[in-house]
Amino acid sequence: MSAIAWKSGQERVPGLAHLSWRESDYDDLMRRIGDRRFVLIGEATHGTHEFYRERAVITERLIQEKGFTAVAVEADWPDAYRVNRYVRGQSNDPSASAALGDFRRFPAWMWRNLDVVGFIEWLRARNDGQSSPHAKVGFYGLDLYSLRASMDSVVGYLDSIDPAAAQAARQRYACFDMFEGEGQHYGHAVHLNIAAPCEKEVVGELMDLRNKQAAILGQDGWLARDEFFFAEQNARLVINAERYYREMYRGSASSWNLRDGHMVDTLDALARHLDEPGKPSKIIVWAHNSHVGDARFTQMSHRGEVNVGQLVREFAPLETFIIGFTTDHGYVTAASEWGGPAERKRVRSALPGSYEHAFHEQESDAFILPLLRNPGHRLPSNLIERAIGVIYRPESERASHWFHADLARQFDAVIHVDRTSALVPLERTPLWDMGEPPETYPTGL
Repeated sequence: MSAIAWKSGQERVPGLAHLSWRESDYDDLMRRIGDRRFVLIGEATHGTHEFYRERAVITERLIQEKGFTAVAVEADWPDAYRVNRYVRGQSNDPSASAALGDFRRFPAWMWRNLDVVGFIEWLRARNDGQSSPHAKVGFYGLDLYSLRASMDSVVGYLDSIDPAAAQAARQRYACFDMFEGEGQHYGHAVHLNIAAPCEKEVVGELMDLRNKQAAILGQDGWLARDEFFFAEQNARLVINAERYYREMYRGSASSWNLRDGHMVDTLDALARHLDEPGKPSKIIVWAHNSHVGDARFTQMSHRGEVNVGQLVREFAPLETFIIGFTTDHGYVTAASEWGGPAERKRVRSALPGSYEHAFHEQESDAFILPLLRNPGHRLPSNLIERAIGVIYRPESERASHWFHADLARQFDAVIHVDRTSALVPLERTPLWDMGEPPETYPTGL
């Protein structure tokens, strides 16, 4: 079936269920998810209010009705772990906004926004009603950009239990002291052969930490085991971040694959950490569509890239359910360049020949389209699909934000919101408040 056949009043998409923004809208989705252990929920942009809001609604139902035990997000491990301590009632942070305080680097709005604050406060209130630590739902980061914060966390943990081991860690991590920034300068220097890699030092620190595990965990208790896991994951993150910053100068596919591979390794380690005898853990993943939508059915595969959705489906094919989001037009919070300020930018109408344009032709404000076990959907298999990350460049719309995909195999369900609004940052700027002026770019670029 071609996209051209999708015209208003001529042919409708079978199985489409209109959304009225009630929790009951997702009753059928809950039935389709069934007993799966891993539910991956995407977003077509990193700055759309409706994507964050509905993702939280679905997540709350999964926690309440299906016993999910963790939310793992596209964020750095140490930054998210401060939030984890807050939602578990283990920190001195007075509010969700305070607990999100370590999200300071660009793009801070991705997590420091009103929708995330609302969900974190809901999770804290839910957890406060649980007496057992095993019954409390955690909040964890999967990403690997936090090279220095993770090194600091390892040293800080060891300072509290073994000062000699902490000093040894400082000496190993001092290998990075001559470089500024998170890791880019280090990677560039190694690439140019003007600095030796720190691989031996970071691997040695993880091995030393693991060798001390039995002695460290001699004190019984879930909290001690959880704190060690936090430190161990930070030490492992340093290894992968060191590799990532070296690989980023060798080619996009290798650095992308290392990053998404790290996310899946972290997810696997987290699942094993949270497993209980006879009761496997169940985890919800929040990340961009480009991470959770199976890469085998997108243009990414032509570049040799894999992603979280593909890897999780491969190691847990019968236990994984993937949900994507799309939109036709509206507004988004995004920057114009890396490191730039948050702006409220107009999302141009979807290009003809795209899934989003075909969905717009359904004349529905919002709908959910189940794809798994729905052979009647009859979606075309090679249209273009939009991806907006933290940067949106409408002046090069087609080249910057569109790629070919087979959406019916990329996701198990898709939620389309035709007109969307911008995520509201906690720290609004005059540039964000002013918003973008009326249309200034032609829509066909």
